[in-house]
Amino acid sequence: MEAMDAARILVVEDDRELRTMLDRILTAEGYRVDAVADGQAGLHRGLVDRYDAMVIDRGLPAVDGLDLTVRLRGRGIATPVMILTAYGTVTDRVAGLDAGAEDYLVKPFDVEEFLARVRALIRRSAGAATTVALGAGVIDYSSRKARRPDGTVVELSGRECAFLRSLAGFPSRTFSREELLLRVFENAGSETVVDTYVHYLRRKLGKNVIRTIRGRGYRIGTM
Repeated sequence: MEAMDAARILVVEDDRELRTMLDRILTAEGYRVDAVADGQAGLHRGLVDRYDAMVIDRGLPAVDGLDLTVRLRGRGIATPVMILTAYGTVTDRVAGLDAGAEDYLVKPFDVEEFLARVRALIRRSAGAATTVALGAGVIDYSSRKARRPDGTVVELSGRECAFLRSLAGFPSRTFSREELLLRVFENAGSETVVDTYVHYLRRKLGKNVIRTIRGRGYRIGTM
């Protein structure tokens, strides 16, 4: 694998020995690796740099691994994530997947299995779609544009894209205002900001793009 074509991987792990080992193993496989020690640093790198896969420890200082994954997804970062953790119950696995991770590997782990899972994440990243169809309309997250059913192209802000991506990633799920405030706005402001963005998006894309589920919150609709 040539250096310029090598997949980029972000490792977020607070255990220095394990972080060094993961860096060494992945680098030996030809990947370009950035390794950081806490969730806040992981959030910063995940937002400012492009990666093909992320390996995130669950028990991190500053921002734990599940919260970090939720925040990245809420900001529109779709990079495949593997949660690496000592917590291995079914409930723990479900929590990791519900946070937006694609894989969940329990420590201690076999190195060959770990590398195989990383390869699977990278294949998923290479085939990841940047567009999503909502009824007869299409949203392109990469260009931050939406095409309405009548052919009109509408510009979206980064926050509007993140809002739609959070909903569209789980089309059968209803999100409460509190969940959306955390995912999209990182708990900045009050829950009224969620309603404000619903208003913005309906005005741009039609009233059916986001459905209100009375007493529960919002879910993705159609254009």
